[in-house]
Amino acid sequence: MEEPLIQINKKLYKITDTINRKPLRKTYMVRFVIRCIILAVSILLYFIHPAQLAISVDTDWLAPFHSLSFVHFVWLIWVIDMVMQLIPLQKHIPIGSQKNFSIHFRPILERLSDRKAIMKHIKMLSARAYKVFLLWTAMIVAIGIAYHFEVLEPLHLYLIAATFYVCDLICVLFWCPFRVFIMKNKCCTTCRIFNWDHLMMFSPMIFLRSLFAWSLIILAIIIWAIWELTAFLYPERFIMHTNSRLKCSECTDRLCRRPRGDKIEPSME
Repeated sequence: MEEPLIQINKKLYKITDTINRKPLRKTYMVRFVIRCIILAVSILLYFIHPAQLAISVDTDWLAPFHSLSFVHFVWLIWVIDMVMQLIPLQKHIPIGSQKNFSIHFRPILERLSDRKAIMKHIKMLSARAYKVFLLWTAMIVAIGIAYHFEVLEPLHLYLIAATFYVCDLICVLFWCPFRVFIMKNKCCTTCRIFNWDHLMMFSPMIFLRSLFAWSLIILAIIIWAIWELTAFLYPERFIMHTNSRLKCSECTDRLCRRPRGDKIEPSME
């Protein structure tokens, strides 16, 4: 009697989970539009009212507390986005961004015993991830050199970060060069660098000595460090071979445009 009951419980769990986690693609399309609006308004203000962007680059550490401006609003949105990545949630956040938490780990027991294969696979994914890291670091260094020689102004670094903010969802919703050319993962749900997004977004502002920039960068580093530490300690949570929540057939986020269903599972070898 135990086996049928286990199967029934699994089906009930799937039904409940599907109800609780509606597809996120439409929500993310709305978020994409909002990000485009933020970038467009930032560019417009740069030309007609740059004072509204001033606290993003102001070296006076008390400047953010003097008066409200457009970038206070932007800062609040960015901080809320990052805080949500630090909290294990069942809704509104894609599993790909929360797979480091145990609540999103549904183990494939027969695979967990092969610890050697798991570690080999996560090391391969991490090697690809750090190719992205090196590539991104080279680009940030180039931005820093341009800033040092005054090719770029301080506000340009904020605008670059706002542009990356839009590009982040372009990668999620439409096309991701990192996935295609380096990571080779099937989708964002299985992406090894999903929670690197804010660190990559805000890294151009690392050259600014402002409370606005450094508060965002420090929080982004904390999120990245927690993600990397979890990947090292609990690699089974990050791999579709050992975590059934990352399989196409289990997907409730539906961020990609692919039809739901099991796909050919790549080997861990």
